[in-house]
Formats: sequence, structure tokens, C-alpha cells
Amino acid sequence: MSSEHMQIGEVAARTELSLRTIRHYEDTGLVIPSARSQGGFRLYTETDVARLMVIRRMKPLGFTLDEMRALLDATDRLDSGEELLPGEREQLLKRIQGFEQAAQQRVENLRTQLARAEDFAATLAARLTSPGC
Repeated sequence: MSSEHMQIGEVAARTELSLRTIRHYEDTGLVIPSARSQGGFRLYTETDVARLMVIRRMKPLGFTLDEMRALLDATDRLDSGEELLPGEREQLLKRIQGFEQAAQQRVENLRTQLARAEDFAATLAARLTSPGC
């Protein structure tokens, strides 16, 4: 086995994703192992790990599997080195820009939720330390 390939256990440790989650992403076509060992074990490269990290970062922001696939397809097309049709590069960049804007909005929504949760926790803590409890 080449030193550039990793088995699924190492990939799971590096990405902090479970083996089951990685296999699920493989079943849905979001990531495909770059190779198989002679024994049939999945083998991954740094590129595969980077792809899984994109998926991992999108998940807590509530992106669907289809949205993940659309973003990955756009970035794959841009990174392929293949000649693009006239206007295709701009279309792909516009699609990625849409994901960036959606991510920024979702991050802002999460900040608002976090502030509310922290306020609630502080209210409970104050209640516990107030006289009469």
C-alpha cells in the first residue's frame, strides 16, 4: 500500500467522522475512495480527506446532501483542469458564491441562537444563586 493512501480508520480519526458516517457519504456518492487495497479495504488520499472536511463543515450549517453534492460538483468541475465552455467558469463561481452567502447567513443565524442560549443559561444560573432558592 502506498504511503499516500490511508485506510478508513485513519481518515475517520483525521476528520473526526465515524466510520459509519464516511461509509454513508460513500453510499450517497459524496465521496468515493480513491482506491481499494488488495484485501478490498477502502483507501483514501489527501484529496478525499479535504472533500470530507468540506462535507463536515457544511453539515452543522444545515446544508442537505443534495446541496453538498452541488457545491462539490461545482468545485470538482473548476478543479478538473478540463476546458470549460464559454461562461461556464462564471456560472460555477456564481454557484459557489451562492453557497458562501448561504453559509454566512447560516453562521449569523447560529450566532443569534447561541446568544439566546447563553442568555437563557445565564438566567438559570442567576436564578440558582438568587436568595430564596
